[in-house]
Amino acid sequence: MELQPAPLTAETFAAFGEVIELESARQIRINQGLTTRYHDLFEIDVNDQGGKPIVNVFRTSPLPLPHQVTVMERHPLGSQAFVPLGHDPFLVLVANAVEKIRAADLHLFITNGKQGINLRKNTWHHFQIVIGKTQSFLVIDRGGRGNNLVEAEVADQPVWIPAHFS
Repeated sequence: MELQPAPLTAETFAAFGEVIELESARQIRINQGLTTRYHDLFEIDVNDQGGKPIVNVFRTSPLPLPHQVTVMERHPLGSQAFVPLGHDPFLVLVANAVEKIRAADLHLFITNGKQGINLRKNTWHHFQIVIGKTQSFLVIDRGGRGNNLVEAEVADQPVWIPAHFS
């Protein structure tokens, strides 16, 4: 099976988390009118088992394409947000909330280069899929005790992200 990315929108991504976009955010003028605050962009959900929010920068190299999708991951104790620090599109691969991931459960999205994502707690996802060139992301994640990583194989058939998208 070969996946083709769909445009990332708040509606198409709602089952997996939130799309982080400044255009749709509530805007508040602050600092004597010199700054626009894009207010309350997403929900940070990391408090399970005494977790706390942590902020990281991930610098990710492009994933060689075509790529066979074999493993997905999820974080049962906290959400995970990725905010791009540049303006280059990247891919987001998520799966429906199932125990045994099958090819039909996978959904591939492509960002417009300015969008970020906030994955809900327990959302199956592939690690970052950067295309083109190395990209940096501000990542708001969960820190603390407890096992916050579960990995699972795609169970039923080979699935590929192609080198070129239609």
